[in-house]
Amino acid sequence: MSPMTRRQLLAWAAAGGATALLAGCSTPGTVSPNAGPTIAPAVSGEKITLTYWAWLKDLQKVADVWNADHPNVQVEAVWIPGGNNGGYQKLYSALAAGGGPDLAQVEMRTLPEFLLVNGLVDLRRYGADEYASRYNETLWNQVSYVDGVYGIPQDSGPMALYFRPDLLERAGASVPTTWDEWMVTAAAVREAGMYLECFALNDASWFAAMATQAGASWFTIDGDTWKVDMTDDATLEVARFFDKAIDDGVMTTGFTQFSPAWFAAAADDKIASLAGASWGDALLQGVAGAEGKWRVAPLPRWGSQGYGSTFQGGSTAAVLANSKHPKEALEFAVWMTTSEAGINAMIEHSGIGWSPNDDFIGTARMQPSEFFGGQNYNEEVFVPAARDQNNDWQWWPLTQQSFNILADGFRKKASGGSLVDAVVGGQRDIITAFRNKGLRIEAAS
Repeated sequence: MSPMTRRQLLAWAAAGGATALLAGCSTPGTVSPNAGPTIAPAVSGEKITLTYWAWLKDLQKVADVWNADHPNVQVEAVWIPGGNNGGYQKLYSALAAGGGPDLAQVEMRTLPEFLLVNGLVDLRRYGADEYASRYNETLWNQVSYVDGVYGIPQDSGPMALYFRPDLLERAGASVPTTWDEWMVTAAAVREAGMYLECFALNDASWFAAMATQAGASWFTIDGDTWKVDMTDDATLEVARFFDKAIDDGVMTTGFTQFSPAWFAAAADDKIASLAGASWGDALLQGVAGAEGKWRVAPLPRWGSQGYGSTFQGGSTAAVLANSKHPKEALEFAVWMTTSEAGINAMIEHSGIGWSPNDDFIGTARMQPSEFFGGQNYNEEVFVPAARDQNNDWQWWPLTQQSFNILADGFRKKASGGSLVDAVVGGQRDIITAFRNKGLRIEAAS
């Protein structure tokens, strides 16, 4: 993926009058924090304190590891609710008031909306490029916009197939390596009284991850205009596939992954597999009596055109517009996300998702797992999964609203609708939503 150029930022220029609607508060800033000269780092011997707002648990314990070795640059962590559960509103409000933290946890898919309100510092101006080689290429692409870098990848969720070998054996089935094989396996598993997977009608993020793996790239920039193509061959292939799986009764929509009903079904040996992100390993351990029963395999592939895996979820450590110490904030963010001490502390205390550093996944994740029957699944499965990704996928403004629109269409599946119709209709409604915000957009075909 080629990051957008400065000229292409004009595609967002018309959004100036819509930023209050995007943020749900007054416009955080009318002047970009990147328009003037860079802010000089603290002078030698000066003591400063950086604040970091995030919903990661026990983040202060991670900061304390840094603080012990950096007496002049201390980091204070402040807990906020998860992004769309109130955290982003707090950040927008703080920016609008001329304040806010130095750093904030911002999901990769949400960076464009913070860009719309001039809420983020371009870290390229403070030397971010010299750290690019430390990060997974796909994740670095997803924080690179408009000739700048607007966040430091913090964690992500490469996907794989969690499965119960004993339940597959009971159904006379084997682990699928392609989605076509998955359909055959799903039918055998269903005949044995179980489900291979469930489909969430109320959350489009899993479907988007599947489309990404198949090779889709929904949004691109053409000159001054966003181009949207959610009816491409890859996306429609995925939609038709899961339409059939649901219609044939081999995939349930009765519950969603990791819901109470899902946990009950999994504990009752009614769930034979799960196509999920790396962070699902911890959640699986909440299944009663599951110790030693689950294993991990690569995600099935979409024929010969798709990718070995895809990402579901992912956050950044972003430096906010009103930071007085962006250089030091960048240095802390890089330490936290690429150093062995930082990654190990993030895993131990905050339970982060997958490390964004391809060269170090964390000491705890380099060992065989008793829960997964002694399998060293992180190194065997997730390390290659993180590297076999769709680099053309790019996040866009109004991502959460777009997912809500798709979910509204997906819900109609329960009353005779189709996922294909939901995608086609969703694209029309998303175009309308963009235009209502003053953003230039048109269908790619």
